[in-house]
Amino acid sequence: MSAPETFDVVVVGGGPSGATAAETLARAGRSVLLLDRAGRIKPCGGAIPPRLIRDFAIPDTLICARARSARMIAPSDKRVNMPIEGGYVGMVDRDRFDEWLRDRAAMAGAQRRTGTFEALDRDADGTAVIRYRPEGRKGAETTSVRARTVVGADGAKSAVAAQAVPGAKENRCVFAYHEIIRAPKGGADFEPSRCDVWYQGGLSPDFYAWIFPHGDTASIGVGSMQKGFSLRSAVARLRAQTGLDACETVRTEGAPIPLKPLKRWDDGRDVLLAGDAAGVVAPASGEGIYYAMEGGRLAAEAVDERLRTGDARALRTARSRFMKSHGKVFMVLGVMQHFWYRSDKRRERFVSMCADPDVQALTWQAYMNKELVRARPGAHARIFFKDLGHLFGLSPA
Repeated sequence: MSAPETFDVVVVGGGPSGATAAETLARAGRSVLLLDRAGRIKPCGGAIPPRLIRDFAIPDTLICARARSARMIAPSDKRVNMPIEGGYVGMVDRDRFDEWLRDRAAMAGAQRRTGTFEALDRDADGTAVIRYRPEGRKGAETTSVRARTVVGADGAKSAVAAQAVPGAKENRCVFAYHEIIRAPKGGADFEPSRCDVWYQGGLSPDFYAWIFPHGDTASIGVGSMQKGFSLRSAVARLRAQTGLDACETVRTEGAPIPLKPLKRWDDGRDVLLAGDAAGVVAPASGEGIYYAMEGGRLAAEAVDERLRTGDARALRTARSRFMKSHGKVFMVLGVMQHFWYRSDKRRERFVSMCADPDVQALTWQAYMNKELVRARPGAHARIFFKDLGHLFGLSPA
């Protein structure tokens, strides 16, 4: 019996994070196996900011719609429009987008295989052994490959993380469900260049619901971490009240979304997590594509350093660099979600705050560029005092 193949890196999971990690490592000259399950599409609104488009060279052909405003809907049905001055948020379909990223990784030199990860074992010399079941071959037996390093990019409930990284099983999640529908031609509460976000306890007791344009289709979904809350029923109610219940349903998808980054992303040896497996989804907004791809790039750079030097401490740099760049944003958004999403009374005040021009300007600048805005201290001060007014009920809702 021949010995299993050996790769510098096996990347488990071919979403935006895994595909980005595989491409980056392949371009660095590493032998890479990218392993992904067939037919996997994550439920996702599909919004990508201009910084992602620039940083990761995303072609216009993948942008299926351009959102030029967002509309926030309060429990009272009050509606606040937030126009994007001089720009747009790109919308992508995850089936096409993810496959294009995987193809780009393959063109860079990564080897693609379709299969389901089953276990991470060790050879006699301590080298990691990835066991997976190939898909597309009836009755196929488990296959093994050796890996000098492993990137676990297999989602929020990562099997790689559960086996290799202490504390990974304890990460809490929001559960998301959405339906891809044919976009209406008229007669519905829908605008093809606007993202709608519904902050209503009846649609989500602790998160939000959304309607996002995707060109010929639209994503309508909801998230919640409350056990027993019916996500499907919430989407059905939202479709009925917006007139979207008459639209054809193309497909439905559901998956967990992590609430915050894990405290540890590596096993101190040769395994490193990225994307949802590492918990890099922004609190409050649930945005994950940019952070997944940024995390995949940082993971690749850390793994490359680990392979070059033999020093496992290099793996820690992925998390430290990510948190240095984005930790404050995640902290602020986490506080927002914890406070403002707890009741309809607070949601009402939160949507009222979104009508403020200072809030809108700084929100869009931070979102589009993926960093807190420091250039307008006066605006920050005004927002601080207005926020206090809302907190203590001194401002009108």
